[in-house]
Amino acid sequence: MTANDHPQSSPDSPTRPHTGRRRNEAAHQAILDAALHLLAESDGTPVTIDAIARTAGVGKQTVYRWWPSKGAVLLDALTDRADQDVPGPDTGALRIDLRAFITTTFDGAQRGATAPALRTLVREAARDPHLADLMQTFTAARRTTLRDLLTRGRERGELAEDTDLDLIVDQIYGVFWYRFLLGHAPLDATVADRLTESLVAGND
Repeated sequence: MTANDHPQSSPDSPTRPHTGRRRNEAAHQAILDAALHLLAESDGTPVTIDAIARTAGVGKQTVYRWWPSKGAVLLDALTDRADQDVPGPDTGALRIDLRAFITTTFDGAQRGATAPALRTLVREAARDPHLADLMQTFTAARRTTLRDLLTRGRERGELAEDTDLDLIVDQIYGVFWYRFLLGHAPLDATVADRLTESLVAGND
């Protein structure tokens, strides 16, 4: 066969677009959205893989293609939402970035589907070792994002070289989890402002 024997494309036979990836991405996101939605509406009733698949409009095996368990789906849904709601800002000013991070963390965690999902995972992680590992992975990722923000501030000279960044991370998430789980005090912009000032004021 010569080069001229190969079939040629023509205007009448355009290249067929590859839609499989887009369909997979759409199904993946639909499953994550369904998991959070069901948690928000469950009122304490366990959310099942069957219910997640049905709400997302996919087969159960499609869910299992990407996640080994219900807990993994829920955790991935939270991670996806956290990445959307709480990015790691980088304006070049530590006070601005830290205030934005804390404010969006407080706000994002209290939105419709996210709050019950977080509380469910914390509760079930206490008795499910696999889910506890997944929860630890989620919190470690959020801590890394915050620590990277603080590291950039230290590299710019906005924090002292000997500043204990992990202690600052603990203080921020300590306030968050304590108030989020016990509900004894608000998590709002005013608290975010006061917490930011308490952490950076000594480094001005």
